[in-house]
Amino acid sequence: MSPCCFVFKWSCDWLTTTTLFFLSQTAALMRSFYPSCTECPVFTPSALVVKYGDPASVTCDVCQKDCTGDVFGLDHAVGKDTKNGTTMFWTVDRLTEWDPFVMCYYFNDAGDPCTHILDITIYPPPGSVSISFVNHTEMMFENQQYTLQCSVQNVAPVQSLKVTFYRGNTALGHLRSNSEQKKPVNETFTLNITPSREDDGAQYWCEAKLELGPAGPQRPPVVTSEKLPALVHYVITITEGDTLPLNCSSVGNPYSGSVLTIKSVGFEHEGQYICTVRNTVGTVTKEFNIDVQGECCQILPGKCVTEDQSQYYFTN
Repeated sequence: MSPCCFVFKWSCDWLTTTTLFFLSQTAALMRSFYPSCTECPVFTPSALVVKYGDPASVTCDVCQKDCTGDVFGLDHAVGKDTKNGTTMFWTVDRLTEWDPFVMCYYFNDAGDPCTHILDITIYPPPGSVSISFVNHTEMMFENQQYTLQCSVQNVAPVQSLKVTFYRGNTALGHLRSNSEQKKPVNETFTLNITPSREDDGAQYWCEAKLELGPAGPQRPPVVTSEKLPALVHYVITITEGDTLPLNCSSVGNPYSGSVLTIKSVGFEHEGQYICTVRNTVGTVTKEFNIDVQGECCQILPGKCVTEDQSQYYFTN
């Protein structure tokens, strides 16, 4: 016995619009019960996923053998219905109700109504999607935690929404909403990140996808945010005398940038370097922080000393 079929001990004479609405609400609350109808009305397709404002239609085979009387039908809030024998047809030219119900029913020989409520999902494609940092607009520091925020506008049903955060082509995490709201809402999702120096220059973005199941469109509605470039501040540690290349090139059209190379680093080269890249489109600034360490000199077995400008450090 399908759990979608319900029996109510009411007389057929009570079958009014108010009664049917009450039946639909009661049936929705009793989905975990298995009443004694020998068969249920069957919808084809079994569920509808409809883009807001689009037309929709469904067929209901009321019963095969149990509905010997003439009391059966299709109750609905919008649209119109027709019938051919015990087959009911429901159509609507433009579906603009966010929570419509369509209920197919019949009364069996015992005078009990058996019902089936059609599962209908109404959706618009997600509206605009944007990404930003929470309470942060400047350069990030290596190994500190920051929060990415993805804001999705005008999405329904929000429980079918999956938001994915990306760094470049790498997915960082998938998030879903706990809301049961069926009308369009604005929803915000957050993800904590801890950037490293390898993330410098990477691009963060997010994707909003409506996963509407097998009854939904073959290509799920997807909207992506703009790209958010990451500038990560970190210290470059280098040994005195080594070669230091500072890459100040950029990706753009027209191309702009260069590489500064210090062939033999000394303590006088320690400090902050600021790289500014300009082209006809705009300007980007990047900072390099250089920490120069002295060479390790062996003075005792298992001991060495390094010089950092005028200070000396013993290490094992």
